[in-house]
Amino acid sequence: MKGKQSASQSHLTALPGAWRHGAVLAVFLAVAGVIGWRLVDLHVVDQAFLREQGDVRTIRIETIDAHRGMITDRHGESLAVSTPVQTVWANPSEVDPSDPRLETAARFLGVSEASLRSRLTRYGHREFIYVKRKISPSVARSVMDLEIPGLYSRLEYRRYYPAGEVTAHVVGFSSIDEEGQEGLELAYDEWLSGEGGAKRVLKDNLGRVIKDLSLIRTAKPGKELTLSLDLRLQYLAYRELKAAVNAHNARGGTLVMLDVDTGEVLAMVNQQSYNPNDRGQISPERMRNKAITDLFEPGSTMKPVAMAAALETGKYNPQTRIDTSPGYRRFGRFTIRDHRNYGVVTLSEIISKSSNVGISKIANDVGGDVIRDLYARMGLGQPTGVAFPGEAVGVLPAPPRWRPVEEATLSYGYGMSVNALQLAQAYMILANGGIRYPLSLLRADEPPRGERVLSEKVTAEVRKMLHQVVEEGTGKRASPGFYTAGGKTGTVHLVGKQGYEDSQYKAIFAGMAPIDNPRIVTVVAVDAPQSGEYYGGEVAAPVFARVMGDALRLLNVKPELEVGRADGPVHSGERG
Repeated sequence: MKGKQSASQSHLTALPGAWRHGAVLAVFLAVAGVIGWRLVDLHVVDQAFLREQGDVRTIRIETIDAHRGMITDRHGESLAVSTPVQTVWANPSEVDPSDPRLETAARFLGVSEASLRSRLTRYGHREFIYVKRKISPSVARSVMDLEIPGLYSRLEYRRYYPAGEVTAHVVGFSSIDEEGQEGLELAYDEWLSGEGGAKRVLKDNLGRVIKDLSLIRTAKPGKELTLSLDLRLQYLAYRELKAAVNAHNARGGTLVMLDVDTGEVLAMVNQQSYNPNDRGQISPERMRNKAITDLFEPGSTMKPVAMAAALETGKYNPQTRIDTSPGYRRFGRFTIRDHRNYGVVTLSEIISKSSNVGISKIANDVGGDVIRDLYARMGLGQPTGVAFPGEAVGVLPAPPRWRPVEEATLSYGYGMSVNALQLAQAYMILANGGIRYPLSLLRADEPPRGERVLSEKVTAEVRKMLHQVVEEGTGKRASPGFYTAGGKTGTVHLVGKQGYEDSQYKAIFAGMAPIDNPRIVTVVAVDAPQSGEYYGGEVAAPVFARVMGDALRLLNVKPELEVGRADGPVHSGERG
């Protein structure tokens, strides 16, 4: 009895141990099954999805910056180039603002350490902020060598202007993002702008590029822009104009030089100027290209054009005599005066002596419409066509009925306004035999088509008058040494808030050389000279002489005159 009871108890005692063993084995097998199934699911069922999610976290699309097109002068000299630089940026969510290495990074970058840490804290929820844009690659490399998590660098381009302030008013400048802001950089922004590319790259968990995987889109650089400017002449014009403005303590000045056979602008400078490479020194009043954007009354520089209108009628010739006595004319409350009573003079002498009375009598005889018509044919009161931002077209009056005083003042450049480029265009037509070529700030690769607006006979007669101005008239100081020249002085009152300023003048000289076969035309205007001299023949004419003499030599024009011979200057009669 006791034996059976003992065997039964032993059997009952063994059952719980076997149950526990089976339960553990079942659980183990279930877990193994679940793990096995998950492995199959990950490697077979969800393989494509997981690979895609992994790529999203390691493969990125990066942009490839395209550099902006270069701007050059007519001979290929660089005026604006884009140089490769580095930009340091940060992912604030990855950067520890208390990282001690940030002190060194701030010192390398030239930024405030406190400001850098503050920005990283303030924008901690963002994934991108600029730390310092467009710095030298060596500085960026020094920062990257600190290996601060969340701090990165990328390639960008920075615009650089090798000629600085010498070409600033024509070329202009672009923004930090290389978008045109002023000058031709703005006018031809679409042409100069490149098209960015894209590539697929593999990055590590620190955001560093491990490998370039594939090119999605090739970056297309901007197109090159070739200007009509000759940098040699531009430097020359800038130097002489700046020297004159400083010597006469003037408010500013403008100089424009044109090729008379193509209408190309060879030089265009202004004072005061600015350096586009130093944006901290730029002020709005210095940025205007006054040769195109500022208007003024051209004064006596218009007398040769008015004379051409009179000659064109056939009623006059250069030897026609006009009585200018007693040296003044009255029009109601207006009085027109000459410097003195010149008496009876020829048309040539009216120009060389700059007689207001003489030219006004001719204007009243031929009529305001005749003079205005020629002014308009020469491009005055109209856009020049150079497509420069902010161009001012000027004012060319057209009253329904001309009053005598209006005809008179129109003949010597009052009651109208032009910019310096328009005035140069008018003299270009007188210089080249009567052809109006389209003006251009871009190099002309083919001969331009011009429009005849004056006869060769009339322009030849006017050129002789202009030569007489330089030889024996008001423009004696405009003679450019070894070359003959012709031109006309002008001195006009500047206009202020209250009208004409009695003691403020603009000194102007417009001319051409060599006179028998002109190659270039130059207009010089100096604002408000304060040295005591203020006439165009005293202030602007000497600038013309220095610029034209050197410019013709640079253009390989053979000297016409031999200076220093016992019998005086001799014409060589040939242009190189």
